[in-house]
Amino acid sequence: MKRHEARQKALQALFQLDNTELLLEEAMNHALERSFEEAAQPAYDAFFEQLVRGTTEHKETIDEQLSAKLENWSLSRLPKIERTVLRMAVYELQFSNDAPDGVVVNEAIELAKTFGDEKSSKFVNGVLSKFIETK
Repeated sequence: MKRHEARQKALQALFQLDNTELLLEEAMNHALERSFEEAAQPAYDAFFEQLVRGTTEHKETIDEQLSAKLENWSLSRLPKIERTVLRMAVYELQFSNDAPDGVVVNEAIELAKTFGDEKSSKFVNGVLSKFIETK
């Protein structure tokens, strides 16, 4: 699985996990469209799994960092897709060294364009640029 596709699938799994009772593995299997038999074999793409598990495990810290960067917004008021894209991107920026910051930001912008509305990508870019500035 290519990294862009892994990010798309991870975004879908994380989106499902936000405010639902799904288990992590259920969300990952659903995002990957795995059958019941395939789901019994817990072999996931490593990058996809890292994104989903890492973002979930560090969610509290990520949310604190995001809240500190948001101007005139609260995390709970953000549209769900933007919140999910931002969480995943902040996970990559703060806790993973797998990709350069510019790549992470560009991928987040592309995800926001694909899954959000016309303003999503600009908003995501603005928030993530604050994380880049403070590095």
